[in-house]
Amino acid sequence: MHGKVYLVGAGPGDPELLTLRALYLLQHADAVVYDRLVSRAIMSCINPEATLYDVGKVAACKPSMQDDINDILLSLSRTHQRVIRLKGGDPFIFGRGGEEQLYLQQHGVRAEVVPGITAATGCAASLGIPLTHRGLASSVRFITGHLRDNQGLELNWASLSDPTCTLVFYMAMANCRHIAQALIQHGRSPHTPIALAQDATLKSQRWGLGTLQTLPQLAQTFSPPALLIIGQVVQLHPDYPQPTSNTQDALTPESSWALM
Repeated sequence: MHGKVYLVGAGPGDPELLTLRALYLLQHADAVVYDRLVSRAIMSCINPEATLYDVGKVAACKPSMQDDINDILLSLSRTHQRVIRLKGGDPFIFGRGGEEQLYLQQHGVRAEVVPGITAATGCAASLGIPLTHRGLASSVRFITGHLRDNQGLELNWASLSDPTCTLVFYMAMANCRHIAQALIQHGRSPHTPIALAQDATLKSQRWGLGTLQTLPQLAQTFSPPALLIIGQVVQLHPDYPQPTSNTQDALTPESSWALM
């Protein structure tokens, strides 16, 4: 008889942001298959008697790696009662949780999804940046910044030009220059405020503020993984220089960035 697999979101890193359900499962796990984005603080919450499997994926990993992870989960479900697939953020937001759920279902294994606070909301909250705000942003989009087959980002850039939509790019560090150029080319103001954040919600958190046209320069001072927030809401960060007139584009790119 198969055990049960739980696709658990570890949240953005701070263990206090785990859901109660996630914490309970970690404390009672028989086996845990985890990614590299899971913080050490979260790992310390795991049942010390559980068997751990590090399947940490990195950028440009081989496509076959996900197949290997699927096989590991299936195999463990045959030998353990409570198998945890632990992912940073939320399993269903750029976490490939849907693929793992489908694979397990196809092989007759029960899977339960335990949502987690995704990096975008965790990061924005830690920086005091609302992703939507009356008069500035009426919508928000979560976007992967990964290249596909080294052919460039396959995005509808024109659809991302709406200045009332906040954009949050995951895994975008290698492509910040391309992102900035494409957005400006398709209508976003070069003075659109941006924020970069690394290790969001953790004591090691580091962040920077700027504009679309200063993004490539700012990105050089960060290392992945980092999150990119683009939109007028970024100017609500307490350290963001305020415009000197009622025009949104009054922000000057030379003076509108800071590091912390």
